[in-house]
Amino acid sequence: MILGLRTFIAQVRPEQLDAAKAWYTQFAGTPPYFDQPFYVGFNVGGFELGVHPEGEPGPGGTVAYWGTVDIAAEVARAVSLGATVAQPVQDVGEGIKVATIADPFGNQIGLIQNPHFDVKAVR
Repeated sequence: MILGLRTFIAQVRPEQLDAAKAWYTQFAGTPPYFDQPFYVGFNVGGFELGVHPEGEPGPGGTVAYWGTVDIAAEVARAVSLGATVAQPVQDVGEGIKVATIADPFGNQIGLIQNPHFDVKAVR
């Protein structure tokens, strides 16, 4: 049984770790709670956002979607931080909107605005 998203890990090359740490600090809006040469971890709303410097960045066929209450504003904010839009905002029905951005290292990050999700339950 799937219990919910626990961890999102972005792969970067070792020489990109400092730049990735700086970018994800801005994107997550919080500094890392764990910062080592082999892994940088952020706590975002009780979930793990990790940066792993031993992989190859880029789309891997699976995208984790991070919730937001205003998807257009969040896409614009991510783009202002250096992300690019991989899939623009689209309404997928019943007021649910999704978009996919790519971080400056090529990893894809999903964003979702779901009015049916109880935001208060995760705060």
